[in-house]
Amino acid sequence: MQPALTTILNRFPNRLREDLIPLLQQIQDEFGYLSEETIRELGGYLDISVNKIYGVATFYDNFRFGPVGRYHIRLCHGTACHVAGASTILQELERLLKLGNGETDKDGLFSLEVVSCIGACGLAPLIEINEEYHTQITLEKMKEIIRDLRNNDQAIYEG
Repeated sequence: MQPALTTILNRFPNRLREDLIPLLQQIQDEFGYLSEETIRELGGYLDISVNKIYGVATFYDNFRFGPVGRYHIRLCHGTACHVAGASTILQELERLLKLGNGETDKDGLFSLEVVSCIGACGLAPLIEINEEYHTQITLEKMKEIIRDLRNNDQAIYEG
């Protein structure tokens, strides 16, 4: 077992089923996603089947089962964002990044996730990139953000 996972599990010494969601959250915070290995280890620790853990984790939008890109883009597709043009933004993001919902590009630079609601309806449409919010997104604004992220990444590798 990975030392970081052991540390997380040790925070929940009573091994209660109701600790499942907080444990999943802490594991994802530590590793970036829920791997098959960590889910198996968690199941053994809590004496819960892997299927049960996947059932709980897949119910919630915020759990991921694969690594995300350096720039993890979450597009809100709630009602307000949908009405304000989120579908058009999504189509353009998919075209620009050559990604679909839930995918990470081969370079590990970008990942895309469509979520039900981010909770900032008055600022629709919006995207979140690495926990930074970009509101009232237009196609031009979104293209500029992606261009800036690519340029920033290029500068990191050249510098």
